[in-house]
Amino acid sequence: MRVLIVDDELGIRKTTAIAVETMGYQVVSVPGGVRALKTLETESFDVCFLDLNLGAEDGLDVLDKLLKAAPDMAVVMFTAYATISAAVEAMRKGAFDFIPKPFTPDQIRQVLGKIAKTRSLERRVKQLETQLADESPEIDLSSSEVALQKTLSIAFKAAETPATILILGPSGTGKSVLAREIHRRGAQRDAPFVTVNCPSLSRELLESELFGHVKGSFTGAVVDTLGKVAAAEGGTLFLDEIGEMPLEIQPKLLRLLQEREYERVGEAKPRKATVRVIAATNRNLAEEVKAVHFREDLFYRLNVINVALPGLKDRPSDLLRLAENYLKFFAGRMGKKTTGFSPQVRDAFAAYGWPGNLRELRNVVERAVILAGGTTIELVDLPDNFMRTSPDSAIAVGARVTISELEAEHVRRVIGLAKNLDEAARILGIDPATLYRKRQKLGLM
Repeated sequence: MRVLIVDDELGIRKTTAIAVETMGYQVVSVPGGVRALKTLETESFDVCFLDLNLGAEDGLDVLDKLLKAAPDMAVVMFTAYATISAAVEAMRKGAFDFIPKPFTPDQIRQVLGKIAKTRSLERRVKQLETQLADESPEIDLSSSEVALQKTLSIAFKAAETPATILILGPSGTGKSVLAREIHRRGAQRDAPFVTVNCPSLSRELLESELFGHVKGSFTGAVVDTLGKVAAAEGGTLFLDEIGEMPLEIQPKLLRLLQEREYERVGEAKPRKATVRVIAATNRNLAEEVKAVHFREDLFYRLNVINVALPGLKDRPSDLLRLAENYLKFFAGRMGKKTTGFSPQVRDAFAAYGWPGNLRELRNVVERAVILAGGTTIELVDLPDNFMRTSPDSAIAVGARVTISELEAEHVRRVIGLAKNLDEAARILGIDPATLYRKRQKLGLM
């Protein structure tokens, strides 16, 4: 690291420089703020040690100017007046740390070690963000559909408030992506975004994951655990598929929303929580309330702002643009020169029901790019069900096809027309579990 020392005492500058140089860092020393700002015009530094009392200059004013000139520079304040108020004011203005005079070389080395570690972690985060960007297509929350534009507008206006938001929509429509974008646009953007997948755990484990537990509260509780509500403190708690949350836990979630309080499993002590809650579900919660599968009071508390994401089949004007975005991403990642879709593929995409929505579109395009032999995606590069549903090869009653092929086509079309899989099962006259098995058997997953 390169270190700038700003102090009007020559002895302090020399002592600090020696401590810094023993760590192998480069040092430049100047006696005041004017010289420091002049130096920053031609040189860059990772760290600055700045005296709070620079004679005629106010160290806090110099701090403001230094941070404007070099926003990424970590500034550590020196002062012979080690008052709490001075330290608080310096940190409020953006100082990284605060060292009272007289100080020892070891204190200098300790704070430099802390800064080096922080910088290393920041670089690692940037590397991971870059790696994630390379592995995932860029998130696209734009739309040519007026209804979806209105939905997104409501969501982004609500993002600026602490209001609870309920996101509705079939699986694969991007509910979790929208939840993250709402968090990113809100006042809590720099705080954690914590996800709880409600259907993934048993009632006992879900309660513990949400609220935490104390040691010995149940078999396997060998240590105290804070839980995800505590982990999301100051940020956003995203409850994915909340329609499947067990009834026994719902009163505790209602208390969290209404009173901003909760208790860990096995503990009677109330804990305060400052979290913004976003929930998502592919279920009709009003119907779940009627069926006594979901608490009515919790439903109304969650339903402060609700936004509904449509299925891909209801976004015809967005379909090709989204497919082309996926194509560009996967072709680039795989080093292939595939640049477009044949007219037959475009027709097949338009005719298909997309029961898996955006998630299915991504998978279909990725598979097609892998299999494509030329610069254009052809019908043969798509899964077999697209071959059967293209306008030129639609299966009709009485056609020379097997019962299995006719059944697969009928099931696919009903799924494409229905709002969700539960409705599709009702139309077909079978229960959801049977529909699930048929989809597996017929290759419609």
